Amino acid sequence: MGLAALSFASVAAVSTTASAKSYAKAGAYTTLTADATKRNVEATGSNALYTKPGTVKGAKVVASKKVMTTLATSKKSANYFRAYGQKVTNRGSVYYRVVTMDGKYRGYVYGGKTEGTFAGGVKSAETTTKAALPTNKTVYFANPGTTNVTWTAPKYTQYKASKNVLNTTPFAGDTLTITDAATKTREGSLYYYVKDAQHPSVSGWIYSKAVTSDASVAYNQATDVKINFVATDGTVVKSTTLTKLHANDNKTNAASTTELANAKGTAVGFDVKAQATDSWGATQLKGTGYDYSAELAANQSALLAAKTGDVVSLSVTKGTQAVQSINAWTQDGTNNPVKLTAAPSDLTTITSNWKTTVTFPTLSAAFAGANGANYSATDVANFLTTNKANKLNSVDYAKDADGNIVSTKDAKALGTDGKTVASDTNPVQVYHTEYTLTSGVAGTYTTDGTASAFYNTVNEVKGSGVATDNSGSNSVFA
Repeated sequence: MGLAALSFASVAAVSTTASAKSYAKAGAYTTLTADATKRNVEATGSNALYTKPGTVKGAKVVASKKVMTTLATSKKSANYFRAYGQKVTNRGSVYYRVVTMDGKYRGYVYGGKTEGTFAGGVKSAETTTKAALPTNKTVYFANPGTTNVTWTAPKYTQYKASKNVLNTTPFAGDTLTITDAATKTREGSLYYYVKDAQHPSVSGWIYSKAVTSDASVAYNQATDVKINFVATDGTVVKSTTLTKLHANDNKTNAASTTELANAKGTAVGFDVKAQATDSWGATQLKGTGYDYSAELAANQSALLAAKTGDVVSLSVTKGTQAVQSINAWTQDGTNNPVKLTAAPSDLTTITSNWKTTVTFPTLSAAFAGANGANYSATDVANFLTTNKANKLNSVDYAKDADGNIVSTKDAKALGTDGKTVASDTNPVQVYHTEYTLTSGVAGTYTTDGTASAFYNTVNEVKGSGVATDNSGSNSVFA
């Protein structure tokens, strides 16, 4: 019994000693000094997060391996970690002090055996991915206010990323220049870095859909009113902004001469109506082909009811149709424009310019649009191509054996085969010149207006020209 008791006591002593030695000891805490942006990490899910290095006595679980696995596969930037300190145990294990970007989880996680590298329960993370800059780098705040403001970094891509400004309303009209672009790696959302030359403190990262290249969209909701010109089918033809409006002086039914609006929702209808005249509308709508009337009852009502921050819709109507004739041009050997002229009914009256005298087709459509609307060079070219007027032929002309052009009058008469003719002194050959459309010229539809198109000289061809289609009723060529 005595030996048995002694043996048991010896075993107990050995077990107690072994248990005491099973805990590691952690060294002193060290603050990480590397560039903060290089200390962004993400969980791997292989190790839990503890209040102390995990092998040290008294360490408690902050986030289990299961939770860390969930954070590792998260699609939210908030679940990245920032490493900011470390402890090394007497067994050579490095434990990093980390915190999630949203601050929800904070503790120690095993980071491998080498200081300065991330392994084990964490690995380095690129919270953003470089993106291509847009073609148009000049933008404005699309919806000035407290939503989607500028940040020091896209939210949660850097620890303690913060807003540069709480409200962009005072900077609604500022011109912003995009200098950098990145996507949030986990969410895939695109952000731009914008510089505000007028107010540099506003510069920062902003969600790409919170800016626009359309200057008319951006407006100060405390002082301005946005105007949409709306067609009868509901299409917004154009947008503009009336700025720095005066509050209503309700005693005189007019705009105050001294009080500028400085808050969203201020009644400014009298000033809006005074500014939104017919001539103002004509200037705004120039090139659209639409007309505006300030006297239209619906427009009067909308203008007088305007308050700062409103989007006011004004009705517009399409202008009358304006039909354009088209001048066809080519170029001579020195690149000077030469007009292609229409052939007379009696070709024997032509004494020169045979090559540039063209048998123009009549078309089934007219080149027309709303009076005052702009048309592009492509519009002209597409019209001619669609109506099979992209190729033109000159009238037939004769050339003698020396290559000199002789009129049909001098050549007496064309041969019955349409290819050769004979004069009293010289045998001659029939030719025509072919032209192919190269481009239109942009312009504006106006009453009795004229558009232009350019044709290249393709080649001079022996024989009579191809018959021209004159089945249409529109003689568009002038």
